[in-house]
Amino acid sequence: MEMAPKLPVYMDNQATTAVDPRVLEAMLPYFTEKYGNAASRNHEFGWKAEEAVEAARGQIARLIHASPREIIFTSGATESDNLAIKGVAEAYREKGNHIVTQATEHKAVLDTCKRLEKYGYEVTYLPVAKDGLIDLDQFRRAIKPNTILISIMHANNEIGVVQPVEEIGKIAKEKGVIFHVDAAQSVGKIPVDVEKLGIDLLAISAHKMYGPKGAGALYVRRKNPRVELAAMIDGGGHERGLRSGTLNVPGIVGLGKACEICEKEMAQESERLERLRDKLKDAILSRLDDTFVNGSMAHRLPGNLNLSFSGVEGDALLMGINDVAVSSGSACTSATLEPSYVLRALGISEDLAHSSIRFGIGRFNTEEEVDYVADRVVETVRRLRELSPLYEAAKPRAGR
Repeated sequence: MEMAPKLPVYMDNQATTAVDPRVLEAMLPYFTEKYGNAASRNHEFGWKAEEAVEAARGQIARLIHASPREIIFTSGATESDNLAIKGVAEAYREKGNHIVTQATEHKAVLDTCKRLEKYGYEVTYLPVAKDGLIDLDQFRRAIKPNTILISIMHANNEIGVVQPVEEIGKIAKEKGVIFHVDAAQSVGKIPVDVEKLGIDLLAISAHKMYGPKGAGALYVRRKNPRVELAAMIDGGGHERGLRSGTLNVPGIVGLGKACEICEKEMAQESERLERLRDKLKDAILSRLDDTFVNGSMAHRLPGNLNLSFSGVEGDALLMGINDVAVSSGSACTSATLEPSYVLRALGISEDLAHSSIRFGIGRFNTEEEVDYVADRVVETVRRLRELSPLYEAAKPRAGR
């Protein structure tokens, strides 16, 4: 008899990850004996904090092939996205007012673009194909003489689909337009090289890569081209004036350590996660019909699986497997039940979008957990379908 895993099982690693014990260990001294302010330049407490911050800058820069001087610390990817997009919009206002992005971006990008539209900026939201990828010809045609920014995420937070960032970067370079990438989901999971990919601005979040919540970074290219940004937060001129505010030293140390671990272990880890993800997919799809994978399997984060289960409400399924932490493709807003805008952008019907579940497999998941989750999902979907008169009635008859 195989061992049942410790419950509940956490499989929502695209939402957040557990802090790696090695990361926590690196952070702890900066809460206690090394509690200086990194901006205190006249005593040892401050120097030690500043040293730790600079070491972390180096660790992050190495992971993405940048220079440490190009790393600006923020509170996370949402703030980094805001600083990148609004910062370019304000700094390049004389050059133009057009931004190109895509319909399946994270809200940190979409809502920032919507805010700019109120101030007279024009935004093109590119559609995606059924597999979740943008069409490069359509993208190229969307760029105009007054385009000042292209913002396309590396990997999607819901469906894990990885965009052809290198090709996008080449087109951006050729057109002389700044290229911003929300890489919250991809940094530390798949290789990211800002030089090779032609990225000018890149948003990073610690808590998506086994670091602490509330710490993040923005990579800002310093040459070919040198990117100018207007600050969003003014104050003491910290982070080269781009982001004032006392630095979160323990958080920054944690982000740096998380990057160092990812750099060393990413290749083996992504292989293992892909194997577990495919095991989960096969264990579910081989036992359930009318179950569909959302988004490209060929261009995808190793740990992500997003499935739709025809004839089953996502929320009912979540309640049925309440000892497994996953998320449903539909976000409940107070008065309305909106299906996921990402899945709708793939052309998935409202019903199927409501029946979708995102599984996020991460560093601390085990084979036993994958087996357990597959069994729980299969038995719950079968039970819910038996209870559903609509599903029973619509089931294809044998021999049809």
